[in-house]
Amino acid sequence: MGILIGCEKISHEWPGKKVLSEQTIGINEGDRIGIVGKNGDGKSTLLQLISHTLEPDSGVVTWRGGIGVGYLSQVDALDNTATIHQAVVGDMPDYEWASNPTIREILSALLPDVDWEGIVGELSGGQRRRVDLARVLIGNWDVLLMDEPTNHLDMGAISWLAEHLTQRWQNGQGALLVVTHDRWFLDKVCLNMWEVHDGVIDPFEGGYSAYIQQRVERERQAAVIEERRQNMLRKELNWLAHGAKARTSKPKFRIDAAMELIANDPPLRNPLELKRLAIARLGKMVIEMKDAGFSYIDTKKPIFSHIDWLIGPGDRYGILGENGAGKTTLLKLMTGRTQPTQGSVRVGKSVRFGFLTQNLDALADKQNWRVNEVLHQYKSSYYIDGKAYSPERLLERLGFDTRELMSRVCDISGGQARRLAIMCVLLEEPNVLVLDEPGNDLDTDMLAILEDLLDSWPGSMLVVTHDRYVMERVTDNQFALIDGKLRHVPGGVDEYLRLLKTSSNRTALAEKPIVGGRVGVTADVSYPGAAGIQKLSNAQVRELRKRHDSVERKLATASKKPTQITQLMHTVDPTDFAKLQQLQEELEQAQARVEELEIQWLELEEALEEQKHA
Repeated sequence: MGILIGCEKISHEWPGKKVLSEQTIGINEGDRIGIVGKNGDGKSTLLQLISHTLEPDSGVVTWRGGIGVGYLSQVDALDNTATIHQAVVGDMPDYEWASNPTIREILSALLPDVDWEGIVGELSGGQRRRVDLARVLIGNWDVLLMDEPTNHLDMGAISWLAEHLTQRWQNGQGALLVVTHDRWFLDKVCLNMWEVHDGVIDPFEGGYSAYIQQRVERERQAAVIEERRQNMLRKELNWLAHGAKARTSKPKFRIDAAMELIANDPPLRNPLELKRLAIARLGKMVIEMKDAGFSYIDTKKPIFSHIDWLIGPGDRYGILGENGAGKTTLLKLMTGRTQPTQGSVRVGKSVRFGFLTQNLDALADKQNWRVNEVLHQYKSSYYIDGKAYSPERLLERLGFDTRELMSRVCDISGGQARRLAIMCVLLEEPNVLVLDEPGNDLDTDMLAILEDLLDSWPGSMLVVTHDRYVMERVTDNQFALIDGKLRHVPGGVDEYLRLLKTSSNRTALAEKPIVGGRVGVTADVSYPGAAGIQKLSNAQVRELRKRHDSVERKLATASKKPTQITQLMHTVDPTDFAKLQQLQEELEQAQARVEELEIQWLELEEALEEQKHA
């Protein structure tokens, strides 16, 4: 494998903080590298240096001659006056990108709801992000640098992106560097990890899980070395304490220094913790929804409808769904912030909600407040395990430095703002936590701390997140909003993605180029290659449609089988290994059958679409 990019003794410093100090590291063909580290430790700076969008204070970044490097930054540089068409494919002729199946797949996956001839300046933040991601992905790059590519993507799109990146190059070709807090994505895509911290870059072999194991082992070895050092100090202190009297007065300064060294034993990195606060007791009923639904006044189609759902004390539920499926609206409905347009929603009398919104609404009108002023809204002390803690002390346990308490809210980072908002929610001492994308802007270490905190949460919990690790770690059951209906998914995220794929296959049109209209929706145009499609007779087309309809019916039946088997597995005695093994084999066979029928359906659907253009 040849080297593609070399970084030799690179250093860079921002005002008040040195993020890289004489680091030498290389990117080789075949590398798939995930970059992790705490917020502000230099992950994005490293990508900027490698992409040549930022010059290092010292050192040099060298590209191999002739390579192409694609870079997705956190902030796009799209022209607000350009059309989506121009922003994504530029001056590329329509026939060129429209006849490329890879480009069509990218556009269909990322921009199904975007007007192809719309103006960039009129897009939402999430749509702009997906347009910029599509722009980068359609390029033919030797090295791809991506800074938080999963931002604004739902689980289905994240799963697609991971699959795309794993198949983008053959083994041993191309290179990928990605900064993301999505740990499932890191495990799925990356073969190596770089940890950026304290001005250095530590490389690790394997994906995120392997990195965590190796880091724990490194910390264990550091702890062993520190324990040996302390043992030596204790022996010296013991000798000084029991040695000849003539020696006892002479080395007193050494005794004091040694005792201080032991007392101030430096902890391992990231030792942050936060024990749960006391909460009010919940009654038997928390939230009861009966035939509930919601639709906006100016739209006829409901966002969701006919939801019957009972949430009791201690229930920990995750809500899955695509962007725009209505997850946030559902949370607002359940907490009384929005009233249903159909059915009813009842909330228990003893319920005290703690609602962390996506946009951190609790801090919206406090941007000019200092952090300590925000905390002064709450009680001056909280008792945990019989000890009193101030809000400032508790916030320090979530990674805030004492000096940062005087910072204005508008000046702190996105990760700090989210941690502050989480603390504000907890200081209200709720008994029902409602979390809408709690992991946004948090680094991987802080996500782990948040998960530990939520693990011990004794109240009820409703969580909306596109982070699979958070979803599967902190919730016990998952429910999915699909096509306006809420359904339980006993198989978790994997089952949801299969259901989503089946639902998409039924509604998605075959991959065809788009000129005008919306990306992913075919337009009535001709395209290169259409003339070469064999025109079938009417009888042959009818036969093709019969086969299509037959496969569709079989797919509808087969799609129910995995869910039925999964539900049955939950009723089997956990110690009956033979029965569980049998059901697992049946489940795998059922899933394989669904995949086989889906492929047949897609092939027949595409063939029918081709006949329309033949």
